[in-house]
Amino acid sequence: MLTKTLRQLPCSKSDRHWSSLEPVCFIRLMIQAIYCKIRLFALLLPVFIFVSGSGSSFADEIINGFEEDASESSDYDTEKTDSEVPEIFEHGLTPSPFSLDGHFKLGASCNFAHEKPEEGETDWRGLSRLRSDLLLELNAKFSDSWQARIIGKGFYDFAYAIKGRNQFTDEVLDNYEKELELGETYVLGSLTDSLDIKAGRQIVVWGKSDNIRVTDVLNPLDMREPGLTDIEDLRLPVAMTRLDYYIGDWSLTGIAIHEIRFNKNPVYGSDFYPALDPPPDEDKPGHCGKNTEYAVAVNAILSGWDIAFYLADFYNDMPHRDPGPLLLKHARLNMFGAAFNAAVGNWLLKTEAAYIDGFEFSNAPGKDYSRIDVLAGIEYSGFKDTAVSIEAVNRHINDFDESLELSPDEARENEFQWVARLTRNFLHETLTLTFLASAWGETGQYAAFQRFCAEYDATDAVKITGGVVLYQSEDITKYGNIGDNDRLFIEFKYSF
Repeated sequence: MLTKTLRQLPCSKSDRHWSSLEPVCFIRLMIQAIYCKIRLFALLLPVFIFVSGSGSSFADEIINGFEEDASESSDYDTEKTDSEVPEIFEHGLTPSPFSLDGHFKLGASCNFAHEKPEEGETDWRGLSRLRSDLLLELNAKFSDSWQARIIGKGFYDFAYAIKGRNQFTDEVLDNYEKELELGETYVLGSLTDSLDIKAGRQIVVWGKSDNIRVTDVLNPLDMREPGLTDIEDLRLPVAMTRLDYYIGDWSLTGIAIHEIRFNKNPVYGSDFYPALDPPPDEDKPGHCGKNTEYAVAVNAILSGWDIAFYLADFYNDMPHRDPGPLLLKHARLNMFGAAFNAAVGNWLLKTEAAYIDGFEFSNAPGKDYSRIDVLAGIEYSGFKDTAVSIEAVNRHINDFDESLELSPDEARENEFQWVARLTRNFLHETLTLTFLASAWGETGQYAAFQRFCAEYDATDAVKITGGVVLYQSEDITKYGNIGDNDRLFIEFKYSF
């Protein structure tokens, strides 16, 4: 029935080309893709039943309750809780092992600091985004020990059609106008009482910082519109296999990352792209095989404090220019890091440190550099309905050479960044006001932005978010004219 309905939506064969999709065609393709994944998931159901079966029947295992997986993955997200027996059992009904959730969002942004462009340049004044987002999440519980999740999501931005698609570069239209992709999609289960496995596209969060990345290196970020949202909403899932072994308060995690994926950065023609010319072609490593990334973590969750140690062999998300054939390449890095936090009354103290080796630069061909990153942070929650935090990091390049300061590397021996956040709840925690300031350099002398936003839970299903982001960029060569990108934003979200 769903397939028949979808086929009735108007979409000519010529419209099926990705670069020319109309909104209704885009929505149709997105729903079809997710529907096909749901059908495939159902076909695989007997396999999971066989894997998870133990002496009891599958229906009996379902009756034991559905264990919700955490909405945000972390480096120790394996706590298990028993669900209450649903009321429908009183009527002799058996629940489905599947549940479908999701949300629909409609968001808009308006730029108010740009000046009138020169003839032939893109006009970024006024409306810069009018985007509809749809996310569908299918969860399945096969037994007390095995579950799975499939997330499909996509968006279409009407702003480009409204303003005129011909004034934007192909790169901007390809990356900002529409998107359809597979989100977190994995199977999670227990091999023994002490050993869990999780395989598929997933997000793994390392470290203790909420605003700055030091040891959190496994997942790339969506940086196409920096400053509009927090890091927790920017991480991109990658396909990996993860094993977690538990010994008392300690856990040992081993990870093999099969999908090589990098940051989604501003593209040529975007108002956040820092240069006038397009970048060179990018040499991206293939997936799996010798390019597989590896990571190990040891975590302890103790009374009043946590500690973790990390090892990772991975590709640098930020490419460097190869001076030979003009290409952007990604260096292979090795990291050893540690993270610690401790709760002392209303204070939360946190710190992270990492030694990263293998950096390559265009102005020093054939030579590798190492870097030491050290972060310290503090959070105070002693005020009623209020939390205040500040975090700062210094990134020091060892054996620094002055040639690295030149274009195209534009590196600094010491790069200092700090982030301050103030959050307060009102109206019985239905209204949250947040002020966040982020700066590069002690006084923001290189670049900075400030974001003030309000989130209001109108109902359990409806959330309204709005605010303003202000940008500053003194280092024009590295950060471009992002100081002109000040914008107002608003978003309506309906969850189901």
